[in-house]
Formats: sequence, structure tokens, C-alpha cells
Amino acid sequence: MPARVSPTDRIHAKIDELFASGRELPEILEEVARLGAQLLMQAGLEAEVAEFLGRDRYQRFAATPEAQPGARNGYRPVTVKTTAGPVTLERPKVRGTTTAFASRLFGKHVTKTHALESLVIASFVRGLSVRDVEAAFADALGDQAAISKSTVSQVCTEIKTEHQAWAQRRLDTLVLDYLFLDASYFRMHPGSPAEPILAAWGITNDGKPVFIGLAPGSGESTDAWADFLGELCERGLGTPLLVVSDGARGLIAAIEQVFPAALRQRCLIHRLRNVTAKIPAGMQAEIRDGYGACLDTSEVNIEPGPKLVEFVDARLTAFAKRYAATYPAAMKILLTDREGLTAYLRFPVEHHQRVRHSNFIERTFGETRRRAKVIGRFPGETSCISIAWAVLDRASRGWRGFAMTPTGLRLLQDLRRNLLQPPRQLRPHPTPDTETNPTEIISATA
Repeated sequence: MPARVSPTDRIHAKIDELFASGRELPEILEEVARLGAQLLMQAGLEAEVAEFLGRDRYQRFAATPEAQPGARNGYRPVTVKTTAGPVTLERPKVRGTTTAFASRLFGKHVTKTHALESLVIASFVRGLSVRDVEAAFADALGDQAAISKSTVSQVCTEIKTEHQAWAQRRLDTLVLDYLFLDASYFRMHPGSPAEPILAAWGITNDGKPVFIGLAPGSGESTDAWADFLGELCERGLGTPLLVVSDGARGLIAAIEQVFPAALRQRCLIHRLRNVTAKIPAGMQAEIRDGYGACLDTSEVNIEPGPKLVEFVDARLTAFAKRYAATYPAAMKILLTDREGLTAYLRFPVEHHQRVRHSNFIERTFGETRRRAKVIGRFPGETSCISIAWAVLDRASRGWRGFAMTPTGLRLLQDLRRNLLQPPRQLRPHPTPDTETNPTEIISATA
């Protein structure tokens, strides 16, 4: 990376490279937490220099009437100890000034801080407000942390601006084959129970993963999900071929309302949990194995499509009949919405393992919830959405895409034509005894 790139940009690049490395997600997120602390502290230092000189990086002195004499003169490395280990910062140097620059954040000799949790959790998570970030710096660094409100505001504004731009971007260029929908619950408001954050992500028609939308919801009702999906459509999101979700009734109703032409896949893992919840513990392994055998098509010589759907549906019927007398409640759940259980069988076989459940993002949501436990309760929606977006946005850059084989592409193209671009129905030919003039006959058959 060129030497003229700012230290904060270099840290951003390290975070992006980390998510693209293919390492395990928990390991990645721990490293991101350390880099997040480094990023925030480095941004604070650079913001202090901008405030001290009265102009931003590369902004000319002559073009800034209120600027102070002096110029940036590179950086000097300094190591700050955190609870996750040492963090190296680039302490800015300036020259040609009438007074010496001294960081109010770190003073002259600050080399130790227990600020990892305070800076990452309290600053990025606890609302990103000026007062909260000020308090986090003060708690972590003591009297040396007399950081100004303007510096805190500048750091927080940069983060908020990035999220707002993402949340308002147009989605017209996205052509989705698969859309995944899920929600995760967090305590966002004082005195209120946990409330859902609604999330959408997908796979484009060239196999690329994309993080699409994130928003708070008052619940998982049909109206809440329909509003969320409707807002995505207003920003240009088109109808996908397959929508994958759990079995929440409000979500299913909203999918059918907003995307009536799309196929819908119900998460097989969630359905198995629903079934085994009605089974005694001693029999759950047998039911789980039988359920998996019904859905195993690895040795079935049938191409993806309606025939494969019929074959698996017959298996599920036989399986339910076998256990219906002993576990009627569980088998009733199994046979409910069977069309939603087998929709994925119409799609390329190389995609089956990843489109038949909605767990594509559950690990990341789980990591977000784990970090949220440090806080207990967020002070508001902005705080909660900020941390969820920060984790999911970075994690999405390391998600694996889908393999697109020639056979699979042809199948997806056929599905797109049949589902989203059906041929227009011709008007019926007039019968001989119908009184129709020649002009109308030509119009009807054109």
C-alpha cells in the first residue's frame, strides 16, 4: 500500500483483508475487535491534528482562512497496551507551528490503556454519541483523555455517515437468484423486552454474496416484514427466484405479499427443531436421522425440478405415515407447508446444501449477540443497529459465493423465465359462429 495512504485507511484495509482470508469467523471477529480499537484511537489522533491545524489532510493552508501555521510531518510509531495485547499507533508529527502539538487523547507518555472493551464496545456500540464516546475515553485513559467534543464528534460522524450511505444506497443493479431473510433479537429500549433486527442478504445471478438490508422492527409481524421488504423494493430491489426464511407466519405472509412470483424455501433446520421439540429425548436421534434420509438426494438419479420434488415429497409422506400413530403432533408439523420444504430441489444441485436453510448468517448474528451481552441493554435503536451493521457489513466481505456451472446457469435462466418473465397469454381464437370483423381477428391472432 502506498506510503501516502493514511494510517486509518491502512487499518481499514487490514480489516477487509482479514474477512477475505477464509479464517474461522470467531477468530476473525476477535482480531477485528483489536483492529477496531486501533482504528478508533488512530482516528482520534488524526482528528486531533486536523483540529489543531484547522484543516484536513491535503487541504491547503491558503484555502482555509482559519487554519493555523504549520504542516503535517509524518508519523512516529507508539505502542499502546490493551487487554488484547499491544496496539501500534502512528502518532502524528507536525512542523512549522507557533505552539507544539500535544495529543489530549494520549498526552506525551501514555502507553497503557484498558480501553479495548471501552473503546470498541462503549464507543461503537453505546450509541456513538459525543457524550458516550467522551465518557469511554475518560474512563479508559483517565485525566490524560481530555479529548474535545469536536474531535469525538468528527470520529463518530465518519462512522455514522458510512452506515447512512449504505442504508440509503440504490439496489437497482442487484439481480438476485436467492434472498435470505432472518431476524435476531436485542434489548434496544429501556424497560422493553428484546426486539428484532430484520436482516436481508442474498446471492446475485453471478454467484456473489451481498448484504442487502438491516432495520429495527417492532416485531416479526406481517406488517413489520412487509414494510422492511417494501422499502428495499422502493430502492430498486427486484424479485428473487427463491426466498429462504424460517417459519415465522408474519414473515411468510410478507414474502408472499411482496414477492408473489418468487418460490419460497422454509428453513429445514428450523423445521427439524420444531419436529424434535414434540419428540421424547430418547427418540430424537432416530427422527433426526430419518428426516435427513428423506432429504438426502446424493444418490438419487433425478435432475433438479418437479420430478425430484415429487420424489422427496413421497419420502416425507411415507416417513410421516410411519410415525403418525406414535407422534401425531410432530408429524403434523412435518407435513405442514411441505411445498416450502422442497422448493430448493428445483434449483442447481450444487446450491442445495446452502439454500435449504437460513443459517447463512446465524453465526454472525450469534457473534453480535455474544458481544452485546457485555453491554446488557443498548440505550437505543441507533446503538444496536450500529453494532449489528458494523459486524455484518465486515463479515459479509468474507462470505463465500456460489459456484455457477453452465448446467446450473441454464437451470436458473429457465426458472427466471418461467417465474418472473412468463409468456403473455394469447386471446382465444373466435369461434365460427362468433360475429367478428376481420380487423378483430387479425388483432386477436397477432
